[in-house]
Amino acid sequence: MAGSAAGFDTRAFRRALGTFPTGVAVVTARAPSGAFIGLTINSFSSLSLDPPLVLWSLNLASPSLGTFDRAPRFAVNILAEDQVELSRRFASQVANRFADLEVHAGIEGVPLLAGCAARLECRAVARHNGGDHVLFIGQVERFDHDPRRRPLVYYAGRYHAAGNDLT
Repeated sequence: MAGSAAGFDTRAFRRALGTFPTGVAVVTARAPSGAFIGLTINSFSSLSLDPPLVLWSLNLASPSLGTFDRAPRFAVNILAEDQVELSRRFASQVANRFADLEVHAGIEGVPLLAGCAARLECRAVARHNGGDHVLFIGQVERFDHDPRRRPLVYYAGRYHAAGNDLT
């Protein structure tokens, strides 16, 4: 295990992290060629309300890293509970992940996926190395959300719908 202390159980650590439910999103951008790029993430988080900042991370080994690193803008498409197949598509090695999808043009043409629980259009403001990932920080310039659509959740290696209120 490169970079890990001797005896550190990476698989057990990953299982421990899996006990924290996360939302599922597809982050999208435009390559310098104009082509759309996107991938499924569950590393998304809000960072600040003033200014409105969000963050997400990408593995250094990702073939998409160079494109996202050069993209001045990106969108975070927060998936709804009925979009499991969309999550799987953007997590796969499918050549054209956008084929046959309803896509809308966001600010400067950044692709926005239809039917999401929320969509955040961001200007990239910072990138930071963090271990085996790069952390991307974006300032939200425009957003929309549909309060009728419940978000897709990932927990313990499986997809779930957001649960019942406990309060």
